[in-house]
Amino acid sequence: QVRLVESGGGLVQAGGSLRLSCAASGRSVSAYARGWFRRAPGKERELVAQITWRGEPTNYADSVKGRFTISRDTAKNTVSLQMDSLKPEDTAVYYCNAGPTLQAHDYWGQGTQVTVSS
Repeated sequence: QVRLVESGGGLVQAGGSLRLSCAASGRSVSAYARGWFRRAPGKERELVAQITWRGEPTNYADSVKGRFTISRDTAKNTVSLQMDSLKPEDTAVYYCNAGPTLQAHDYWGQGTQVTVSS
């Protein structure tokens, strides 16, 4: 009953920035924790960042801490991922996620490709 649609992916050179957005609709989605995961070539899906429906606390993968920032617009039911100082190893398909708790990854978007060239 929850639909998630990612946008903002693309091609960027190393050191550049991208901002991903995820629009959400559906019952109770405004009270759901939100997050971003990614799947890099040849690797399993991994957590990138999470945010509770209240906006705090937030969680970040160690590999992106200090470079990526997750935020949400409660009025629009959107969550964003600001990605700065991008590295080639950030290349992946990025997926938006939502669930009633940080541990319940119940709903997923279809992903948006981020490619970082050296």
